[in-house]
Amino acid sequence: MTTWQRVEADAPTFAARVRERFDAGTNKTMATLRKDGGPRISGTELAFADGRITLGMMPHSQKLHDVLRDPRVAIHCPTLEPPAGDPSAWAGDAKIAGRLVPIASQPSEPPGSSSFEVELDEVVLTYVDDSNTHLVVESWHAGRGWQQIVRE
Repeated sequence: MTTWQRVEADAPTFAARVRERFDAGTNKTMATLRKDGGPRISGTELAFADGRITLGMMPHSQKLHDVLRDPRVAIHCPTLEPPAGDPSAWAGDAKIAGRLVPIASQPSEPPGSSSFEVELDEVVLTYVDDSNTHLVVESWHAGRGWQQIVRE
């Protein structure tokens, strides 16, 4: 299983910046797959701790039914607008994608809730460069590691 610890070990500066984006607010957006294969987006919270990314879900929630059927997810950090007139001052957007693996529920969670760890396939950070002329896409993929692409 590819954990957050692997990303931190492979690309520590990148991992710190991604985590900073996720920690910028409580509410993240998670995409799951409905029974018919269509996408569903839901709000979620997650935690980075001990080299892992974990999250919980309330019993009988639609997103819980989705991930029990198909554990693939994509999760987006809280969305913050770029500063007007100075896009390079924007911290950017971060995204993770992978599969949710069930883990033991935490004592602090409501009874009947379900807990998961994210098994990572990819981590992406997108932002505008200092010259305000290029979009920078940094990514980490399981089996490939970190890379950076600069687009005009």
